Amino acid sequence: MTGYLESTLRKNREGGRKLLVPYITGGLSADWCEVLRAMADAGADAIEVGIPFSDPVMDGPTIQAASARALARGTTPVSLFEDLTGIDAGVPLVAMTYDNIVHKAGDARFAGELAAAGICGAIIPDLPLEESASWEAASAAAGVEAVLLVAPVTPDERLARICERSRGFVYAVSRMGITGERVDVAASAGVIAKRTKAVTDKPVLVGFGISTPEQAVEAAADADGVVVASALMRILLDGGGPEEAAAFVSSFRSALDA
Repeated sequence: MTGYLESTLRKNREGGRKLLVPYITGGLSADWCEVLRAMADAGADAIEVGIPFSDPVMDGPTIQAASARALARGTTPVSLFEDLTGIDAGVPLVAMTYDNIVHKAGDARFAGELAAAGICGAIIPDLPLEESASWEAASAAAGVEAVLLVAPVTPDERLARICERSRGFVYAVSRMGITGERVDVAASAGVIAKRTKAVTDKPVLVGFGISTPEQAVEAAADADGVVVASALMRILLDGGGPEEAAAFVSSFRSALDA
């Protein structure tokens, strides 16, 4: 049975819309939930919520700085879940965190906490396919869609297995390395998007380094949409709030809809 995240993305895609999933580090500021709502109202199809972690190995300096600021404010998974409980953003929420946090809580407990907070999907980028069966089962039991990642170097056979097991959407990493703003879209973005689309009908979103509306349009040409993180987090780290976040998301929405 298709869950809320995948069904929403499929519906929007089938309506001819390129998908837009902006990211926010949970607990970054006192008004972070207002920022989240503003992003949803500005045209996000879903929102990725980062659960801050002290050693975010997949993330570049901007997301690292956002995690550090959130942690300095005292943000924990529990406090983040409490902030979200009862909030209806109007779009699916997808958690992004690292396996240390999941492992500490236990798969079933963590998945249950996500569901109770209204989060319907989860991305754990450092959990390899060979070790993710327990998490996939626990998340499915809780009604949380386990989003899996493919990369430019993922072999064809492994890519097909990842796509088959991924729920919600398939996250296509545009380039090797860490997250962060880039001056251009890697050529590998289009290649991995095409390879992934060739083996699955699930929504395929490209992320890592999508920094401008123009880059989003380019990356989405071969995919169903994009994930945008570091460029938006830079605005918030520099003092932006709900209005600035909404303007940023709106600019991407307009470009993708053009």
